[in-house]
Amino acid sequence: MKKVKQIEKDELRAEYKRSDFPEPLVRGKYAKRISESSNVVVLDPEVSEVFPNEEAVNTALLSLIKLAQKTVRLTRRSSGRAKKLHAA
Repeated sequence: MKKVKQIEKDELRAEYKRSDFPEPLVRGKYAKRISESSNVVVLDPEVSEVFPNEEAVNTALLSLIKLAQKTVRLTRRSSGRAKKLHAA
């Protein structure tokens, strides 16, 4: 038995009536809100060629964050000691 192709219509189903809705129907009403609240990041093509999947990107970024945090801590300690040595 063949499947019957459904024609896409830009209309409501038969069981709905436009009068059932308090406001006029607007296509894409929530599109802006969804795009603002989503956390999808689009990478440059050069970057996406380097990383095969999202796990690789996350691993690289997490290691970069750890490295940056270690570097910041060392700088704080060394600058604190240098100030004490100069003050004495």
